[in-house]
Amino acid sequence: QVQLVESGGGLVQAGGSLRLSCAASGRTFSSYTMGWFRQASGKEREFVAAISWSTGSTYYVDSVKGRFTISRDNAKNTVYLQMNILKPEDTAVYYCAADETTARTMAVVNVAQYWGKGTLVTVSS
Repeated sequence: QVQLVESGGGLVQAGGSLRLSCAASGRTFSSYTMGWFRQASGKEREFVAAISWSTGSTYYVDSVKGRFTISRDNAKNTVYLQMNILKPEDTAVYYCAADETTARTMAVVNVAQYWGKGTLVTVSS
């Protein structure tokens, strides 16, 4: 059974940093793209970033480029989202996702085969 378990969320002041982790288990993810999405209260789910597990190629939504970095640790089956220079508008529940697609396609279609339960990030002003 596939499991994606997020951790690392919390409360941080504007300008601060957080690192989210997504531990993946239950299958081999070498052909998958791993992504991060977020959903703020009262808003639709939004793609944030994705990384191809095999090639390491990445894709970001424009609003986080230069501030967020997605990476993976193949040995630990874990994907990370390093978030710097956080803004109040980054406040949301962040979800880890996995799908057999490209990073760009994941961003465009905004869907995925597998999802984690989410971790809350709150950025205070």
